[in-house]
Amino acid sequence: MSKIQEALKKIQAGRSTGTQSEMDAGSITQQLATIRNRSADKDSPAFDPDETVTLSERIVQFDDDALREAGLLAPATDEEALAAEYRNLKRPLLGHAFGKRATQIPDGHLIMVTSSFPGEGKTFTCINLSLSMAQEQDTSVLLVDADLAKPHITLLFGVQEEFGLLDVLDGTVPGLSSVILDTSIPGLKILPAGRPRENATELLASRRMEEIVSELGQGARDRIVLFDSPPLLLTSEAKVLASLVGQIVMVVKAGDTPRQAVLEGLSTLPEGKATNLILNQARVSAKGSYYGSGSKYGYGYQYGSKND
Repeated sequence: MSKIQEALKKIQAGRSTGTQSEMDAGSITQQLATIRNRSADKDSPAFDPDETVTLSERIVQFDDDALREAGLLAPATDEEALAAEYRNLKRPLLGHAFGKRATQIPDGHLIMVTSSFPGEGKTFTCINLSLSMAQEQDTSVLLVDADLAKPHITLLFGVQEEFGLLDVLDGTVPGLSSVILDTSIPGLKILPAGRPRENATELLASRRMEEIVSELGQGARDRIVLFDSPPLLLTSEAKVLASLVGQIVMVVKAGDTPRQAVLEGLSTLPEGKATNLILNQARVSAKGSYYGSGSKYGYGYQYGSKND
């Protein structure tokens, strides 16, 4: 089983309408192929550093059915409840990003979504948070696939053949605006990971990455930039990215992530950084409290500094 298949299997573990379901590697591979076939019209070419750069004008299609099959959107029966949860989750983030009924945080519109380990639901959270924020009347969203070693968003939306972040980082493509893709969702754009490089992790930790994040931060005033980040405890790149954004969302898988791992993950973040904790795959009791682990889509939420 490939690393991508293993990661997708962990994400898929949160998909259930009553009991937690498991899928075999062949089924996950088939679903991933379905998403690719629906969203892309050709196979991903191998990267050639001498090739002529032809930039894409395609519009990325969000295929709700395929995303549900992969466990990255809630089943239709839970869609309304999950939408309500994400309305609650996004409100403080937006408030601190733009200073609306809350204290504005410097660079608060730059938001990194991460976790201690893979498989805790950060990509699920990133996608659903971006969709919810894009529904705001006066807010646009740029979803950045910054998990360059395992670019799940890039693969899931079939944009692995497009130029992206890595191509700008190493100078293959000179500017950011030319690799940002429109989507079929009004107000939502995607910046793919780009063509694979052996030195992807070094590029993410480079000075050029600092310049790119700064450039993204100086974009449209109404824009939220969401970074799908590598896990905190497996790579050093996430720590670099954490120092460049204004807010951090840390996803914790209920009943699975050890408390010590959460504390260690928090300890890697910059002092005083506005950090948000989301409890993912939590069961919801009749009284509305959160407990247990993942047979329903439920979220506990805590906002504040990691030092609180």
